[in-house]
Amino acid sequence: MTDIEIPLGKRTKKYRFYEMLPAILSYGAVILLIVLSLIDPLLAALYLVTVIITTLIKAIGIAVHTIRGRNRLESAQKVNWRARLDQLEDPKAVVASATSLDKAVFGQEMHLANCARIVESPEKYPAPSQIYNVVIIAAYNESLEVLEPTLQSVAETTYDNSRLIVVLAYEERGGSAIESTAQLLQKKYKDTFHSFQIVCHPKDLAGEVVGKGGNITHAGRYIASWLKKQHISYSDVIVTTLDSDNRPHRTYFDYVTYEYIVRTDRKKLSYQPISLFLNNIWDAPAPMRVVATGNSFWNIISSMRPHTLRNFASHSQPMDALVEMDFWSTRTIVEDGHQYWRSYFHFDGDYSVTPIYVPIYQDAVLSDTYIRTLKAQFIQLRRWAYGASDVPYVATRVFTKKRTVPFGSGVARFIRLLDGHVTLACVAILVTIGGWVPLLINSQSAMSLPAHQLPEVISVIQRIAMIGLFITIFLAFKMLPPRPARYKKHRSVFMLLQWALMPVTSIVYSATSAYTAQTALLLGKYFDKFDVTEKATAASIERSKKAKADPDDVSSK
Repeated sequence: MTDIEIPLGKRTKKYRFYEMLPAILSYGAVILLIVLSLIDPLLAALYLVTVIITTLIKAIGIAVHTIRGRNRLESAQKVNWRARLDQLEDPKAVVASATSLDKAVFGQEMHLANCARIVESPEKYPAPSQIYNVVIIAAYNESLEVLEPTLQSVAETTYDNSRLIVVLAYEERGGSAIESTAQLLQKKYKDTFHSFQIVCHPKDLAGEVVGKGGNITHAGRYIASWLKKQHISYSDVIVTTLDSDNRPHRTYFDYVTYEYIVRTDRKKLSYQPISLFLNNIWDAPAPMRVVATGNSFWNIISSMRPHTLRNFASHSQPMDALVEMDFWSTRTIVEDGHQYWRSYFHFDGDYSVTPIYVPIYQDAVLSDTYIRTLKAQFIQLRRWAYGASDVPYVATRVFTKKRTVPFGSGVARFIRLLDGHVTLACVAILVTIGGWVPLLINSQSAMSLPAHQLPEVISVIQRIAMIGLFITIFLAFKMLPPRPARYKKHRSVFMLLQWALMPVTSIVYSATSAYTAQTALLLGKYFDKFDVTEKATAASIERSKKAKADPDDVSSK
């Protein structure tokens, strides 16, 4: 069996080189501009224009994918996936009524083709009534008002609750409060699903970093043992992981079960919904709204590029595959993205991610004070940027004679991985302020026509790129949930004005968090603790304000 674990302790020299590579390239991209500016402003101008034009071309593609992805998301949400899944029980009836089907409905022609294949080879496809969905909800110390809406949203999906097995996986290090909350929820929801179980993840287990991976893996091992005792086949079980603030779309489990059944290579696939950070978007501060909306659109864009799609946040995977892989990594704080690479190497390159075009709604970052919220947002993005730790993991398994994956596709994936992290770190800086560098650091630049005109050229290109921003703003408004009654109409105006912060958030948050994570890898200062994002609610913030204003009144209650 292929070793798919991240090394613990001292790394080899080869591994250390690839750990350092993202930072070397990210810092090098900025340093190169400075060096070229000192040598010849013309060279600096050519370098920077090349970077900006490349970015512009990517931005055009992103704009196209944004529009197409948003349309597909909207269409898929209108499908009656419950009915479509039920039709797989009797696919002959669908084939017989093919002429009466509305081909304009999202995926209808593919549905007909799927039913025809099942009729031809029924032994290759399980019936919907065979399948169970296990939902693992990871929790640390979240309150009841954060966790219960998640459970309620799972209970209210269109999927048959008698085929849902829900596991609330909470941390011992979360304290007695989360244990009490878990027991309360178990008592309340014990009869809602096929089974509702709570699993406590012990703290300080050997070989684990402090992170979500250890928690959900512990829960996964527990439920695998339980399934075996219940004589439920692993191949009949799909496992979905949710964070404590996640709200799956009402058709999600029907949709993912449908996709699982109709694919014969189902064991070697995972299923990725679109994460939209919209639960509390009206409550979050403006910088967080910009970041959350940007992340939401990036997930929509990613769904339109299946060859580059990776596991992110909540996703689904077959239980039999998870058991073979010993579930998720317990050695990294970015277990979601890393799961793609563990699966890719476990299946010797024969693995891919299937997009599910309905959302799982998540919270934008929100803490109990403005400053804590700003800090929490940076910590979250820094954790995501620590996905650069996958660069050495992938490189050492591709650039070796012992590789188990095709060399060409392995190299292509490695290049895309490395490019993504380097781009995240340096491009916003180069595009935003790079045009002024030759003029500021080289006194002879004032005499150079290319250097003198560079800021103006960049300004023109940036104005062209604004088209993409306008598309994003328009679609962002269409995606917004209804404005809560506690906010007046002028809040909608602020939702528009917030986009002026985009250059600031791109540098202060995206670029800085990426450089921070890559610098840690460069220096060998590994992140071995998952910093849980604080999850405040509008109600809890209001209570906190009242407590500070009148502590005696609150304490008396």
